Amino acid sequence: MRLFLVRHGRPVIEPGLLPSAWELDPAHFDAIWALRESGRLPTGATWFCSPESKAVSTAQLLTDQEVGIVEGLREQVRDTGDWIDDVETVVRRAFADPARSAYPGWEPLERTRERVLTAVRALVEAHPDADLVLVGHGTAWTALAAALTGAAPDLDRWASLGMPDLIELDLPVASS
Repeated sequence: MRLFLVRHGRPVIEPGLLPSAWELDPAHFDAIWALRESGRLPTGATWFCSPESKAVSTAQLLTDQEVGIVEGLREQVRDTGDWIDDVETVVRRAFADPARSAYPGWEPLERTRERVLTAVRALVEAHPDADLVLVGHGTAWTALAAALTGAAPDLDRWASLGMPDLIELDLPVASS
């Protein structure tokens, strides 16, 4: 079984609006269509996405298949309208101390990881013979990839992820 973790396309960034409410930027749809046409996404896979608008819209542009919306796949909750000039430093702080909120209003990263991991394990269990394409968010996918592989979070890969981008993971086949 393979997991295809797609990071959403580029949103219209609106300071003062929660990032979870940002919409995709139509000026960057070409990058999503390029991923769709790249051959990197499997045919015949089962699709799910985060409930955030930018993830739902990305999934809709990537496939004509039905896409299930899974609450547990949402990004790290960042309930603050504050504009943060150096988000990378705050995200790296979240990974360095995942039990604590890295910024006022931010969900501790270990809570994000557990929520996403629980959701993905349920999807894998429900679809044991299918490749899964999951459309969501860079921080959540970075935490998930580390949890599933047992490796340290790859923060350099996180920092270099495009919008959209793709992380592919092979999962061991469950034995009966």
